[in-house]
Amino acid sequence: MELRVLNYFLAVAREENFTKAANMLHVTQPTLSRQIADLEQELGVKLFVRSNHNIVLTEDGMILKRRAQEILSLADKTKRDFIKKEEALSGTISIGSGEFRSTEYLAKIIAEFRKKYPNVKYEIYSGNATNIRDYIERGFLDMGLMSEPVDMRKYNFVNMPVKEQWGVFAPSDSSLAEKESIRPEDLAGMSVVTATGDFNQSRIGKWLGDYKDRVDIAAAANLPYNEAVLAKENIGVMLSISLNCTYENLRFIPLQPVLEISTVLGWKKDQIFSATVSAFMDFAAQYLKGISCNKI
Repeated sequence: MELRVLNYFLAVAREENFTKAANMLHVTQPTLSRQIADLEQELGVKLFVRSNHNIVLTEDGMILKRRAQEILSLADKTKRDFIKKEEALSGTISIGSGEFRSTEYLAKIIAEFRKKYPNVKYEIYSGNATNIRDYIERGFLDMGLMSEPVDMRKYNFVNMPVKEQWGVFAPSDSSLAEKESIRPEDLAGMSVVTATGDFNQSRIGKWLGDYKDRVDIAAAANLPYNEAVLAKENIGVMLSISLNCTYENLRFIPLQPVLEISTVLGWKKDQIFSATVSAFMDFAAQYLKGISCNKI
């Protein structure tokens, strides 16, 4: 299976027409049809359902489309890692990041690294810990800023120097907004918006304890901003970490007992990285070495 043929396949899938795809690819229509037929024979499946007017992907075709996009994306990233390998570091570093206060420290590291190596570019992918770990495992990200715990058997990492504090974002005119802190019993019988995942096994689920079955999870989202949008429409109060930003008509009230989490900048063990990525990892570790939570 060649990358060129996968590109041909994606073009046909996108255009839903062999003639249009052939024109876009600057090949003849018979050549394109033969390449797709050879690909179907190689895989032993039908990729398209053909008609006189257009073509549509089969179920196997949809699976290959997703895989082909991933393969070509990874191939492109690999090429970019090597294309500018020179003494003055260059290339692109791909980093996944959740929405945290510690993201500001990631930005500071990037800013300082850019002073030394201005030719290095950055791709930042926003997501939760599950998304980011998955993309690191599949090679689409070099590293990720994630909440703990982290599997120490699979990752090397450096700790970020700030704790993330959980609390409730409540409408300014609600009774909760008048409180100085929120206890589990304060949320009994209430609708909440919180992070996606296994609520019962999550930190917030364990914090609620016996009250978790008395809370209605009205909606879940993978990033705090999306949770805030839902909370502003009174779908439920927002259970989330505090960021260095404000949401209109929502007031943050910390949890009691206090619930905090730590974050790390992590990457896969036993993986060979480009010179640029390796230099950035070493730089980040040195940058964070002298920073403590007491300085924040």
